[in-house]
Amino acid sequence: QVRLVESGGGLVQPGGSLRLSCAASGRTFSISAMGWYRQAPGPQRELVATITNGGRTNYADSVKGRFTISIDNAKNTVYLQMNSLKPEDTAVYYCAADSRIGVRLSWGQGTQVTVSS
Repeated sequence: QVRLVESGGGLVQPGGSLRLSCAASGRTFSISAMGWYRQAPGPQRELVATITNGGRTNYADSVKGRFTISIDNAKNTVYLQMNSLKPEDTAVYYCAADSRIGVRLSWGQGTQVTVSS
């Protein structure tokens, strides 16, 4: 089993910054890629950023140039540095871990990010 625990969310003013962390434990050797998703009130969860163990990254157009995803393989932890935050970034942010063949291994419990003045 893979377990993911997010942290780092909170309340920030527009234009501010936060850094989210997601620590993986359990069968972490099976993880090939990790990502961040977010969910505003409602059922839809949207992709924010992904990163492979080799460091290849992808970002949603809405966060390019503002967010940076990174991974520390030794610590089994993925980070999301969020700069120039906007009110529309407000959501619960979830991390996820995928296997080499693209199977979703686990979801974290989520961490709330609120951008408001």
